[in-house]
Amino acid sequence: MRVRFAPSPSGDLHLGNIRSALYSWAYGRHHGGTFVFRIEDTDRSRVTDEHIHAAADTLRWMGLDWDEGPEIGGPYGPYLQSQRLDVYTEWAQRFISQGDAYHCYCSPDELEERRDAQRAAGRPPGYDGHCRALTGDEVSAYEAEGRRPVVRFRMPDGSTTFTDLVRGEVTFDHRHVPDFVLVRGDGMPLYTLAVAVDDTLMKITHIVRGEDLLSSTPRQVAVYRAMGVPPDELPEFGHLPIVLGPDGQRLSKRNGVVSVAWYRHEGFLAEAIINYLALLGWSLGDDREDFSLAEMVEAFDLSRVNSNSARFDLRKLEAINGDKIRALPASEFAARITPFLQRVGLVADPPTEDDERVISGGAPLIQERMNRLTEAADMLGFLLVDQAHFSVEPETAARSLTVDSQPVLEAATAALAALGEGAWTTPTIEAALRRALVDELGLKPKHAFGPVRAAVTGRRISPPLFESLELLGPVPTLARLRAALAGLAPAA
Repeated sequence: MRVRFAPSPSGDLHLGNIRSALYSWAYGRHHGGTFVFRIEDTDRSRVTDEHIHAAADTLRWMGLDWDEGPEIGGPYGPYLQSQRLDVYTEWAQRFISQGDAYHCYCSPDELEERRDAQRAAGRPPGYDGHCRALTGDEVSAYEAEGRRPVVRFRMPDGSTTFTDLVRGEVTFDHRHVPDFVLVRGDGMPLYTLAVAVDDTLMKITHIVRGEDLLSSTPRQVAVYRAMGVPPDELPEFGHLPIVLGPDGQRLSKRNGVVSVAWYRHEGFLAEAIINYLALLGWSLGDDREDFSLAEMVEAFDLSRVNSNSARFDLRKLEAINGDKIRALPASEFAARITPFLQRVGLVADPPTEDDERVISGGAPLIQERMNRLTEAADMLGFLLVDQAHFSVEPETAARSLTVDSQPVLEAATAALAALGEGAWTTPTIEAALRRALVDELGLKPKHAFGPVRAAVTGRRISPPLFESLELLGPVPTLARLRAALAGLAPAA
């Protein structure tokens, strides 16, 4: 088995791309096959080197390694179509000499005029075969006008029937598949030529892709046959259902975020995206929704892919992401949040020794509370800024740091100042504050610790208070308590 992922990355890979890559990769890995990564970049005005590198980086980040392709090479390279133009030119000429293709001199305006006439007559628009059998004089006349012909494939009569690995038997009547262009007038090959030539020469056996490409299958099969591929050696196809947005329309920039790079930037784990995309059309069985990439590979088969469209739900992805975050080992979680803390300037690059102390100590305090890695900055920020850059949220100050809280803050400051640096541990901090605020002032814990939390963390909701104070240290803690006392707001 040889499967392939062949994007044309004119920007960041999107969720539909990655789901196709995931299903193809898992199918190949399940059957011990070869995964080929190929770049369709004949249009270099849209597909840049930057986009190609970004696509490769996204696949690596997702854990979808390739056996042949860019950066690795392989026996059937090169794997960038822009480096294979001579191959496509050779095959186009061969098709012409075989009678499977011909030069078409029709101008865009003439084609549109004839399509308008077809529509007016109630017929489906498509190429009408005008240049299929031009005489020598007609060719000379067109060339005298300076027309640059395209190479158009001569679609044979009959039909194409194949058994789709997802959808079952599919038949296309060739009456509804007009002759199609292989090479533009400037000599550049189109997808219809390059994809079929590459699949054949790279010995691809199974093609897994979106159902939006289903209608191109009879064209590809026709090109395979023109290349001499025997019927029993044609690639098998599996066309995946499209992914819908919340509005029931195809997922796009209009109804959702489709770029994988966006989800990565927003703190989603690769394993969460993989897990969720796998569920958009397939399941492990037994109602299991949480599984690893390795578990998917072990169980994956295209016969279990649902042919119905799947609807993308960001809240579901977020829930899975939160589950995956909570399942990480503490040290791995700390490593995962570090780049997000660096991105907003809270942590040095590389982290200082004190940065690492706070991250490793703070990570267990927030891991159970997070759905995205980006949330780490808000949750741990108060531990990583110095006093000059620390501030209390205005709403928090207005509700929790008024003159009514003065006795609490004074008692807390005195109790913590008495501990000394050597006794600054979570148990002693908790004992001192409970004694001063609950036992001596007679306050309920909810009212006792709220002003302390607000003064030290800047928020009404924060990671566990006593553990946070230990991480913050006595000097910053006392400085923040005294600053809060000095700036108390009038009572509401």
